[in-house]
Amino acid sequence: MSPLSNRTVATIGSGVMAEAIIAGLLRGKLVGPDQIVGSEPRAERREELSRQYGVRMVAANAEAVSGADVILLSLKPQTLTKVGHELAGRLQPNQLVVSIVAGATCKVLTSLLDHRQVVRSMPNTPAQIGRGITVWYPTPEVTEEQCDQARVLLRALGTEMQVEDEHFVEMATAVSGTGPAYVFLVMEALIDAAVHLGFPRHIAHDLVIETLEGSTAFAKATAQHPAVLRNMVTSPGGTSAAAIHELESGRLRTVLSDAVWASYRRTLELGNDLEKGLGLNADQSDGPTDGTAAMATGGARPKARAARRTGS
Repeated sequence: MSPLSNRTVATIGSGVMAEAIIAGLLRGKLVGPDQIVGSEPRAERREELSRQYGVRMVAANAEAVSGADVILLSLKPQTLTKVGHELAGRLQPNQLVVSIVAGATCKVLTSLLDHRQVVRSMPNTPAQIGRGITVWYPTPEVTEEQCDQARVLLRALGTEMQVEDEHFVEMATAVSGTGPAYVFLVMEALIDAAVHLGFPRHIAHDLVIETLEGSTAFAKATAQHPAVLRNMVTSPGGTSAAAIHELESGRLRTVLSDAVWASYRRTLELGNDLEKGLGLNADQSDGPTDGTAAMATGGARPKARAARRTGS
C-alpha cells in the first residue's frame, strides 16, 4: 500500500512542476483524482487542470490546504511571503509541507508558515517527463511516515535523494537543479557547430541529442569515471584529442565550475533575501562564496552524514 493511500494532496500553485507531480501520482496510481486538490488564481488554468486530470481545483489557497495531508508549495520565491501569510495559522501538526521553492530555507518556511513539519526540495526540469532528480531535506520534526509520503510524492518526478544536511539542497540547486540549463547550452552549441559544418539543422539536432543520450546511458551502465570513458574515445593524435585540446585551452572546466558556483551563490542570496524580509537575521556565512574561499577556510563546504537515493 502506498504511503499516500487514503491521503489528500494539495498543490499550492499549479505551474509545470505541480502539474508534473499531479500527472506522476496519477500515472503511477499512487492516488486517485479525488485525492488531489489544487489552488490556482487563474480560472482558465483551473479549468484546464480539472478537465485534463479530473482533480478538484479551487481559487483560494486556504481552501486547498484545509483537510489535506500533504501540501506541495510550488511557487516563485517572489510570491512565497504573500502565500505564506495566507497559510500561517491554518496548518495542523499532522500536515506535511513539501516545498520546491528555489532558495526558500527551512528557517524561512517554518517561520513564515508557523509550522515545523517541512520538507525542502529541489527538482529539475526533466521531472516534467518523470525523468528528473530531486534532492530533499526534512526538518527534524518530520516523522518517518511523513518522510515516506514525501519520498513517494517526489518519486512521481523521477529519482529522489534524501540528504541529512540542508546545505546539500542548496548545492544541488547549482548542480542538478540548474544542470539542465548547462546541458541545453552545450546541446545548442554542438548543434550550431554541426550546422556550421554543413549538416541540415534537423540532422544536426538528432545527431547531438542521440549522442548525449547514448553517452549518458553508457556512463550510467558502466559506472566508470568520466575520465576513463573519455580516454576510451581519445586516441593519441586523433580527432578527439585535437577537439579536447581546444576545449581545455578554452578553460571549459573552469567556466563550468564558475557557472556552478555562481548558481550556488545566487541560491544563497535568494535564501538570505527571504530571511531578511522576515527579519530572521540571515547569516550569509552559511556556505562558501566560491571555490577559493572554501579552500582558504580549510574546506568550508557543508557536510552531510548520508544521502538516500531511490529511483522511479
